[in-house]
Amino acid sequence: MVTPSLPADMLPARSVEREGNVRAPQRLVHINIGPQHPSTHGVLRLKVVLDGEVVRKVDPVIGYLHRSVEKLGEDGSYLQFIHLTDRLDYLEAMNNNHAFCHAVERLGGVTVPERAEYIRVIALETNRIASHLLWLGTFGLDVGAMTPFFWCMRDREHALGLLEKLSGARLTYNWIRIGGVKNDLPAGFLEDLQDFVDYMPKRLDELDNLLAENDIFQVRTQGIGVLTREVAWSYGVTGPMLRSTGLAHDLRREQPYSVYPKLDFRVPTGRGTGDCYDRFLVRMAEMRESVRILQQCIEQIPAKGEYVSPDVGEGPRQHRYRPAEGDGYFSVESARGEMGCYIVSDGTNRPYRLKWRAPTLSNLSPLAVMTEGLKIPDLVATLGSIDIVLGDIDR
Repeated sequence: MVTPSLPADMLPARSVEREGNVRAPQRLVHINIGPQHPSTHGVLRLKVVLDGEVVRKVDPVIGYLHRSVEKLGEDGSYLQFIHLTDRLDYLEAMNNNHAFCHAVERLGGVTVPERAEYIRVIALETNRIASHLLWLGTFGLDVGAMTPFFWCMRDREHALGLLEKLSGARLTYNWIRIGGVKNDLPAGFLEDLQDFVDYMPKRLDELDNLLAENDIFQVRTQGIGVLTREVAWSYGVTGPMLRSTGLAHDLRREQPYSVYPKLDFRVPTGRGTGDCYDRFLVRMAEMRESVRILQQCIEQIPAKGEYVSPDVGEGPRQHRYRPAEGDGYFSVESARGEMGCYIVSDGTNRPYRLKWRAPTLSNLSPLAVMTEGLKIPDLVATLGSIDIVLGDIDR
């Protein structure tokens, strides 16, 4: 981009003249963005230090949505905590349910029936698509594109409709259970899922054609908010942000769980430059891979089988489930990265200690490094590209 040259008398003053021809540096300006602002995607406050339009420092301030979820999890049974996980990363509540139930199962040595595992993966990947579509639509608004938002909301409705048929809810599902799922697939669900799988590729092509080669979108995202692999590792960044640096790290491959080892999918890395544009490419490719996974689940899911482990049972029996004494940390690959749960069991039906590993907290941490020297609109674009959820950050 060529910067037009201006006459000297029209250029902004960068310093103040003092006695003895000594120039004092321009005074920095301190402003707040948020905690109530659309571009912060929730109750996030950014303390920003500006040198004119240039960002010199960013300090994210969190905690406005803290609800003591981990402590609440220690005051009820394992079953009672599942619905609280919905309120963490509320844009992909199925993955929250699964992260906790997966940790309890590993701790207690529970074997999940194969049909239940396929049903879970169907829910998880459908929810991943819904989450990425919402991110893409709002990210378009952050950089000045309105059409993607309407298209993404249109397509997201199809995914939410499937999740509603499974669980009866559209946002907070409380559906995955220890040892399986709450109920079997409803009649005709796989046919509806096949319609969704046939529908999505063309819609993703539309979004790609609208944004990927758009000159304005490229200028607003390429070379903006660059995250190096070294910085990503040092801050514990995971998920699409880490993969945008060129590292194909995905827990579905690195630490296989559920039926993912039986499924054929690749781990997208984009161009590997770690900028906003790469994060866009990675998430677009991940949605295509999720569609591939759903197609394989339709073809491979057993026609019959249990949807919950008899060792745990269903309904009120789950309140009485008691894993053996011990502790462990187990994690899954959510739409935003490594979502993990550390549990200490004392042999009762409630956790003695519970700690949640929130991917968004680590992903937000390097924001200051990624935005130093950029302009205010670039700060907004970079924050939007991270895909934060404040319920996941604050807990």
